[in-house]
Amino acid sequence: MTAAVVGLEIADAPDAWRAAGFAVDGDRCRVGGIVVHLVGRDHGKRIRSWTWEGLDGDGDLDGLPTRAGTGSTGEAPTHPNGATVLDHVVVVTPRLDRTVGAFEARGLGVRRVRDTDQYGSPFRQVFFRGGETIVEMIGPVDAPADDERAAHFYGLAFTVSDLDAAASRLGDGLGPVKDAVQPGRRIATLRHGQYDISVPIALMTP
Repeated sequence: MTAAVVGLEIADAPDAWRAAGFAVDGDRCRVGGIVVHLVGRDHGKRIRSWTWEGLDGDGDLDGLPTRAGTGSTGEAPTHPNGATVLDHVVVVTPRLDRTVGAFEARGLGVRRVRDTDQYGSPFRQVFFRGGETIVEMIGPVDAPADDERAAHFYGLAFTVSDLDAAASRLGDGLGPVKDAVQPGRRIATLRHGQYDISVPIALMTP
């Protein structure tokens, strides 16, 4: 069985995600086959953990709280903002060699490596497949071997069926639409202060 991300726990209020155009049932927001459990700010901020199905071994992934679970079945809801799938989860690490090794030890193979300086200082992106989503791991090209800081979750990108329609619906709550790094795709970022969402979230064309 191919390992797949099937869930995320995020310390945001359900109403914040509803305001951003996500369909939320109670404290659960399912996009594609992945369920986002919105546990509220009493639990802090940002992504608290992720759940994998079919991942080898057990325990955390180089400091990333990791649980075992099973995926959802049946038809996913329609989201007012047009979200159809979790395109990718962004993970940041100070030591790519260590975190890549931890992923590989659990049966996750590197799919692609890319070096870039698009945001200023050079960094490296390492990509893994997590079922219907991609894990994008980011870290420095050269890192001190004695850096013991753990990897951490950063943000999410969702594919939407119609980015222009999402931009029209969300208005000032969505930043400008621009070309994405991926050729032929476009992207825009939620303005999180507008919705009190603690996780950086981007919306992308298919």
